[in-house]
Amino acid sequence: MAGLSLFLVAVLAGAWWLQREQPYVAPGDRTDGERSAPALAAEAVERLERAIEGGDTPAGAVLGADDAARALLSAVVDNGVALRLRDLDLRYVDEAAAGADGSWQAAVEVRWRLAGLYRTAARSEVTFGFRLHEGRVLVTSVGGGDGRTPLWFTGPLEVGRGPGTLVLAAGGESPDRYAAWARRAVTVVRRVLPGWRGGLVVEVPADPGQLHEALAAAPGTYDGIAAVTTSVDGSLAPEAPVHVFVNPAVFGGLRPTGAQVVMSHEAVHVATGAAQAVLPLWLAEGFADYVALRDVDLPLRTTAGQIIEQVRRDGPPAALPGPAEFETTRSHLGATYEAAWQACVLLAERAGEQALVGLYRRVEGGEPLGRVLRDETGLTEADLTRLWQERLRDLAG
Repeated sequence: MAGLSLFLVAVLAGAWWLQREQPYVAPGDRTDGERSAPALAAEAVERLERAIEGGDTPAGAVLGADDAARALLSAVVDNGVALRLRDLDLRYVDEAAAGADGSWQAAVEVRWRLAGLYRTAARSEVTFGFRLHEGRVLVTSVGGGDGRTPLWFTGPLEVGRGPGTLVLAAGGESPDRYAAWARRAVTVVRRVLPGWRGGLVVEVPADPGQLHEALAAAPGTYDGIAAVTTSVDGSLAPEAPVHVFVNPAVFGGLRPTGAQVVMSHEAVHVATGAAQAVLPLWLAEGFADYVALRDVDLPLRTTAGQIIEQVRRDGPPAALPGPAEFETTRSHLGATYEAAWQACVLLAERAGEQALVGLYRRVEGGEPLGRVLRDETGLTEADLTRLWQERLRDLAG
């Protein structure tokens, strides 16, 4: 999928103190630890920020409460150096949950920018665990909770760089293969979209669990997906940095050609801003496959095998695929992508590649699909659906 559908809900608290009179009760005495812990935690977060900025691994490690936490914070500092972070800012926000042993969890707002790739900073609220020990606050854990956990906060990373590309690989995975696919994807995209000059950042978590944690997604959401392109903070803001997040359990099982097609597909989403755009999913996903498969020499029984089988069994779909068909947990998701791809191939064959690109760009810019379709191709939506159904029947034989 190009991105996640996000809904921002603002909850305004009522003025409860105006509703009825309440007797004033003086607050009880607080211990020095209770009074000072949030301030000490904020100080620890600031010290971690300085350690990352200065590349001071020991200064980061000393903030950990145990060996595991010290190793994690050491890795965080090292990752920050390897990624060449800029505009770094860590800010203690508020307590989220308290434990019976005196430990607690709190949200820490993290802002950072990847030098040379983005002009704007990424943002995430990361859950930190803290514990007061001998007059100072130590970090017990990083990650989990409801927020997104950036991959560079989860443990040691291997980093691969190329012209306009960056790969972050966790779990001991080498970034080299992914870096080669990313470089090739940039070339593939620029054949159709020569004006794209943006960077391509690929994150490779160690496993699907880490992927879901990075995206703050429910377990299982992306189990059947090879990769997903979305903004780092999950927002639809046009300026938000967008990365490709790989599911190693699926991507790792692909043959080299299939892996390249997936990477190129996701690079199209990055190049077109699809993660923040509102446009028909058949067009977003079909266009990405059109670009990714444009110069791939594979038979249709391979690239469209699932939709061919579905049409032979059930006939062509009644309509172009919509949001329900693109749900990540659908059992026939592959056929849906292939069907969307064939709609875009049909448009390019009928009106030319530039007409398809113009259609995509104008609809992405907010123009109505029906009007743009007629302008660019001379077809109505009903015409397109009928011709597409005929095409699928022909493919199915």
